[in-house]
Amino acid sequence: MSVVGFDVGFMNCYVAVARAGGIETVANEYSDRSTPACVSFGPRNRSIGAAAKSQVVTNCKNTVQGFKRFHGRAFSDPYVQCLKNSLVYDIAQMPTGTTGIKVMYMEEEKVFSIEQVTAMLLTKLKETAENALKKPVADCVISVPCYYTDAERRSVVDAAQIAGLNCLRLMNETTAVALAYGIYKQDLPAPEEKARNVVFVDLGHSGYQTSVCAFNKGKLKVLATACDPELGGKDFDGVLVKHFCEEFSKKYKLDVKSKPRALVRLYQECEKLKKLMSANSSDLPLNIECFMNDIDVSGKLNRGHFEEMCADILARVEPPLQSLLELAKLKKEDIYAVEIVGGASRIPAVKERISKFFGKELSTTLNADEAVARGCALQCAILSPAFKVREFSITDIVPYPISLKWHSAAEEGVSDCEVFHKNHAAPFSKVLTFYRKEPFSLEAYYNSPNELPYPDPTIGQFMIQKVVPQASGESSKVKVKVRVNIHGIFSVSSASLVEVQKSDETEEPMETEQATAKDGEVLQTNKCLHSVDNEHQITIFASVYRKKTTTQEGKSEKKSDQPPQAKKPKVKTKVLELPIENSPQWQLADDMLNLFVENEGKMIMQDKLEKERNDAKNNVEEYVYDMRDKLHGMLEKFVSESDRDALSLKLEDTENWLYEDGEDQPKQVYIDKLAELKEEQYDHLDEADVSKVDKLASDAMIWMNSAMNQQSKQSLTVDPSVKVKDIQAKTRLFSACNPIVTKPKPKVELPKEDTPADQNGPVNGQEKPQEEASPDKGTAENTGNPTSETTEKKPDMDLD
Repeated sequence: MSVVGFDVGFMNCYVAVARAGGIETVANEYSDRSTPACVSFGPRNRSIGAAAKSQVVTNCKNTVQGFKRFHGRAFSDPYVQCLKNSLVYDIAQMPTGTTGIKVMYMEEEKVFSIEQVTAMLLTKLKETAENALKKPVADCVISVPCYYTDAERRSVVDAAQIAGLNCLRLMNETTAVALAYGIYKQDLPAPEEKARNVVFVDLGHSGYQTSVCAFNKGKLKVLATACDPELGGKDFDGVLVKHFCEEFSKKYKLDVKSKPRALVRLYQECEKLKKLMSANSSDLPLNIECFMNDIDVSGKLNRGHFEEMCADILARVEPPLQSLLELAKLKKEDIYAVEIVGGASRIPAVKERISKFFGKELSTTLNADEAVARGCALQCAILSPAFKVREFSITDIVPYPISLKWHSAAEEGVSDCEVFHKNHAAPFSKVLTFYRKEPFSLEAYYNSPNELPYPDPTIGQFMIQKVVPQASGESSKVKVKVRVNIHGIFSVSSASLVEVQKSDETEEPMETEQATAKDGEVLQTNKCLHSVDNEHQITIFASVYRKKTTTQEGKSEKKSDQPPQAKKPKVKTKVLELPIENSPQWQLADDMLNLFVENEGKMIMQDKLEKERNDAKNNVEEYVYDMRDKLHGMLEKFVSESDRDALSLKLEDTENWLYEDGEDQPKQVYIDKLAELKEEQYDHLDEADVSKVDKLASDAMIWMNSAMNQQSKQSLTVDPSVKVKDIQAKTRLFSACNPIVTKPKPKVELPKEDTPADQNGPVNGQEKPQEEASPDKGTAENTGNPTSETTEKKPDMDLD
């Protein structure tokens, strides 16, 4: 079973796997552990990752990146419309109303959903993991920003399903970092001691996230999170781009923003300059050749000036930190350490402000780029039954308060109730009890829309079906279970109707407000709301727990508190499960999801076929260059001048064909072309003969190694254990039994002045008489050269 963690970032992605007793970040096919979050569409196939990144400039209209911010958002979303004009590629509205990406693919205009594009990226990351583990990958943990809403999280889960992945958990990025930090700590306080509070600050390319976590041995609890989804490294890049656009406009009279390709190049160079300024405070140059209209441009900037230009951006660093401490109800003195991660956290001015706010040195014990992926892989290992991991519990939080509302005749309108407050523990379930005579609907929503980085507070509609009154005509008791699951997604997980069946045979005590359980345990319930009408009465049972009374004093107090018990008929109940119709906001329909899965499979197959076609073409090109070098190199003296000229001409014709008529041909054409070029002197051999030769060669190698080992153990003053005649005898035996040597083969012309390398082998299909070593003539076996030279006779040749 594979254990994989995917950090799907705004600009780059990382893949971590569990193997060899640890967590390792694996490299892609370019030996780079960072894979660009980029997908490029071409006339024949898709390019994903580093291959797509190289096409950002040349194929900018069909190369998409930064699509992570469009998850679960409608095309009419003000945020989407605001970004629309700044994108190099086009976006369009999907039939469902969500945002799609418009590109040219396979010579046709296509609109792909955000889930499809993310699935393409996940498919690439999955392939990277499979190449590293040498086995299929299915189960995984995927990171998401902690400020993602319900719709955005559902969108990522759908993308994973399209890519053929079983997402065990969507993990908040700051929580993944906290896990990677805490699980290896050996000095954490014991569970009964005061927790160690650590702040994690993650400033990436497109988002700023902070969290404070309480650590005890084997336990991690997230206390609070605070974010600025609009602050990231891209804002610093934007300041640089704006500065140089203005400078180039004055200096070179160039309107950079009018040319998307030039703007993309400028963004790339500004990002490089930003990284250089983090390490150098002196003036640094920016040079771009043939930038626009064949004009070379240049400029320079230093860190001091850069920080002055970014003053308003840097001022946004402290507010989330202040909000974080207020939500967690902690003081700066309560913080044990501040750990920073994320690419933009390397900017000196950012580090300085964070350090100054907390009044302490920042901790950088984690890899700023890979910490999230490693934390996700650790979580996957914890959830996997195939790996034994140190016990470590993780309690996350609900980022925004969630409420339910429903139609109530008693309230003459709509009633509502907050089910999960802000920073409520997650995953978590609650049971709601309704009294109804007919099916009813619940609407879940975020009750603090001002806190949302999202325009629509609606989570979804949930219809409880097949609700009927009791046989007596009274309202039925309906228990509804609501849950924030391990992904941070809200759902109505189950509903049941309690059917009451009365019996007059015996009587039992009537239930009171506080029911005493066996062994002195008390069941306590947290009541959220009672309306005046039983038909619409609702009670929320939250986190039911048992509290044992251990002293006689406690037992006597509870007995005295109980009211006199009334008598009522014995009641039998029957529980019936009720169907629920879920309608989450912007959720992909099942048929649409299945269609996307099918389309992804087709595109994967198309990419594979195109890769095979390109490989076949490259094989022809490689053979042309390789054979041309050999004809004028190591094989030159084995080929006559006329044959060499003829073959060289054929190779040249093939090369010209590759760049003209053969530029775009089917795979089989390239295979046939390569077969024409290659010499077919061994086609007359069958598989049995090849296997026999292979065995003979293996036996000869074993004999040689044994003889060499035996000789190496002997003294140099002793006669050698193997002599020349033994080697010659072994060679003759090999030649006599070799079907490839003895079987006729096509005539091969050799220069008259040379002889074959194997003097005992056949020439032009004829067996040459065996010659013994003599004082006047050596053997090819002795010299190892194609032609034998006169050598001095020795009694025996020492193998050393």
